[in-house]
Amino acid sequence: MATRKMTFSVPEPLAAQFLRRVPSRDRSRFVSEALAARLQERDAALIRACETANQNLDVAEIEKEFDGIAKRWATYRVTSAKFRAPG
Repeated sequence: MATRKMTFSVPEPLAAQFLRRVPSRDRSRFVSEALAARLQERDAALIRACETANQNLDVAEIEKEFDGIAKRWATYRVTSAKFRAPG
């Protein structure tokens, strides 16, 4: 797997604890695993929020309105493209 070097800042107490508790040979893996776990948590939270919103009848009604707007816009764009002068 390709890797990328990154530079970022962390609070000094956290950095000191990290350096004390994680051996240097394990630090990149530790940070990668921690980032992956945190990103998975965010994805799971987003999925839960979407599922909750999708159960709300008001949200479903708004989605129907947006679907209608999107369909009308797509039709408008196709129709408008027919009347444009070439190139």
